[in-house]
Amino acid sequence: MWSRWILTLAIALLALAWCLAQDPAALLVVDKPALEKSPPGKNYNEPPKELFSGKIVNLLEALKRRAVTASDESKSQFVLETDDGELIPIVPDWRGLAFFQDERLRDRRIELVGTRQKAAPYLQVQMVFVFDEKGARRYMDYWCDICSIAMYEIKPCDCCQEKIRLRLQPQELPEFVKKKK
Repeated sequence: MWSRWILTLAIALLALAWCLAQDPAALLVVDKPALEKSPPGKNYNEPPKELFSGKIVNLLEALKRRAVTASDESKSQFVLETDDGELIPIVPDWRGLAFFQDERLRDRRIELVGTRQKAAPYLQVQMVFVFDEKGARRYMDYWCDICSIAMYEIKPCDCCQEKIRLRLQPQELPEFVKKKK
């Protein structure tokens, strides 16, 4: 029995040593022409990250201010109302969901780092910055004081299942962000 275990361990270690000795870039095989000819919806070229400024508002209220009549179904949707007055819908994914859950993030000056696909008007948010009463920029996330884990939506901590809190930290914009024109 021990010999079988030792043999299995030796094979696993040899396989591990072989993997570690390989050049990681050589293991990736990418067929660039196939990627360039990919069908719609299979865009492998990620759009550039941009900075969007404005405030998160309720879609129904924003439409009413523009004299657009919409049904009550719109009241559960939130959009970024840019400084230029454009309404940009927010994707309610891992980062954008916070705007649907947390009233404290709405109707206040905000900057979002995110991307928009060419064929879709939605903003996919990656970073959220809010401004305090003095106008200072704050990076926003949710924080578990017990586990020291950052999260991006209101829910019990992924680790201990206790309550988390809104955390606002002073932080400048990242260098890679370009201002939306």
